[in-house]
Amino acid sequence: MRYMLLIWENEALAAAQSEAEQQAVFADYMTFTDDLRARGVMQAGDPLMPSETAITVSVQDGRTISTDGPFAETREQLGGYYIVECDTLEQACEHAARIPGAKTGAIEVRPIMDFDG
Repeated sequence: MRYMLLIWENEALAAAQSEAEQQAVFADYMTFTDDLRARGVMQAGDPLMPSETAITVSVQDGRTISTDGPFAETREQLGGYYIVECDTLEQACEHAARIPGAKTGAIEVRPIMDFDG
């Protein structure tokens, strides 16, 4: 089964890190990503631009409405994701716990619906 590992982080805390701290976190992410690839479980993954670059789109009474910024004001923002192929939810959670952002934020593990079988 495929799982999406959503990385929730506090952008303000991440932005306050020194250049050396940011580089160390980036290196940790690269090591983690390389490990997922080596294990053959990585399907996809990308960091996201800061939430201030987001636009939220909704349709109300047949009219499309666009609003700058994320949908909800929260302490943590969606910073990126991985899609992994795992035999069990437990395995997906084990990978989620190894994501560097789990140390300072939270990782949401969500099964991906499979309409093919």
